[in-house]
Amino acid sequence: MSEVDILKIVASVLALIISIVGHEIMHGWVAYRYGDNTAKSMGRLSINPIRHVDPVGTILVPAVLYAVNAPFLFGWAKPVPIDMNTVIRNGGYGAAIAVSLAGITYNLILAALAATLVPLAWPPQSLMSAFVYLFLVQSVMINVVLAVFNLWPIPPLDGSQALRFFAAKMGWRNFVLAYEKVYPYGMILLFAILFTPLSNILFAPVGWILRMILPG
Repeated sequence: MSEVDILKIVASVLALIISIVGHEIMHGWVAYRYGDNTAKSMGRLSINPIRHVDPVGTILVPAVLYAVNAPFLFGWAKPVPIDMNTVIRNGGYGAAIAVSLAGITYNLILAALAATLVPLAWPPQSLMSAFVYLFLVQSVMINVVLAVFNLWPIPPLDGSQALRFFAAKMGWRNFVLAYEKVYPYGMILLFAILFTPLSNILFAPVGWILRMILPG
């Protein structure tokens, strides 16, 4: 294994941890702003990654993706506990939507910030500058993937939560009731999509976004 390969692995792991841990912390932080102390009281607003590690999403899935030479890495951290009833009571369904989309917003901001710094890190002049460049590129790719992935309206992803609260805000009671019936089967549906060609369609926006924000 070359030095570049080692640098890429370390840069990818670091970028992934910052992306998925920050994603979950933002859910808890926005909920805290609306009066929900659940995540804070359980120490889940900590930046200590150990508090957020999910054995499957943080370790197994990224490792398998890397082993099969997938075009990008993604994963997830342990969900931050949120009392959405408190959030809705204090801020209405708009607040619930904000909490649901907080992680995606974090990922998109982080991707945009890293993308603006990529040209400044090229061409690398040393191993350290090469690591910085690889970290920035991986940060862009991973955060865009996470944002697109979590926008899918499939339970329990953030997109499904935001859609459900938006429907409730609009008074679409029948839609909410019908949508909630899908929730028990969400993970089955999600994994079925991830390992079928349909995932190529749902991940297509990743390529569009990367072409727009990354230098050619």
